[in-house]
Amino acid sequence: MKILVIGDSCKDIFIYGEISRMCPEAPVPIFNPKYQKENGGMALNVVANLYSCGAKQVDILTNKQNITKTRYVEEKSNHMIMRVDINDSVEEKLTAEMILGINFSKYDAVIVSDYCKGFLDIEIIKYISYAHKLTFLDTKKELSEWAYGFTYVKVNEPEWNKSLNSGEKIENWKDKLIVTKGSKGCEYNGNIYSVEKVNFLDVSGAGDTFLAGLVFSYLQTKDIFSSIKYANEVATMVVQEKGVTTPYGLNNETFSL
Repeated sequence: MKILVIGDSCKDIFIYGEISRMCPEAPVPIFNPKYQKENGGMALNVVANLYSCGAKQVDILTNKQNITKTRYVEEKSNHMIMRVDINDSVEEKLTAEMILGINFSKYDAVIVSDYCKGFLDIEIIKYISYAHKLTFLDTKKELSEWAYGFTYVKVNEPEWNKSLNSGEKIENWKDKLIVTKGSKGCEYNGNIYSVEKVNFLDVSGAGDTFLAGLVFSYLQTKDIFSSIKYANEVATMVVQEKGVTTPYGLNNETFSL
């Protein structure tokens, strides 16, 4: 099983600490940092989750510029009090020359993880969708004809609603669109795939886990229905843990930038 992941990456930083009093100068809490965790985020998190599910070889094509997302979290409640993003977009872009240099035929599947940070433009993504027979897309961009070439497209419910409000029609996506709905599970081809009710601690990175689980299972089974169920299962596992993590305990810090 050889998989290629193309997309935006970042470093996720979680600073856990204690809040015991309010600031006397302003109505804000005083945060006392205790410890910090870091891991690769976005496309790098997809890679980590693929390996956690059992993939043996995953290549990644991503930005070199360092995007960081730093979350300050009260440890006892796991309540995030602030997120600080640095270099939220990159000037570096994936070029046509770089894409043309890829031997897509050596991969079993290609994943595009498009967080809309500037690394991927629509024309490049469209080219990738037709460059391989099995392609998966997770994007923050509004969907339209540029994404019709993908085998499967995964977006969350607010993202899909934006596309609907822009005039996109569900009929164009009937056999390929998967819409994740948080605690309600996901929807595919008019059917709802529910998830087990659990105690949600952190949903950060859960979409990456869903995507990785979907692709890993599909490569084994070639059955989209069982793959969606598996993707739901692994995503449900990670939302019960703190921070951005993987379903089977693989240390995501291995893939940090």
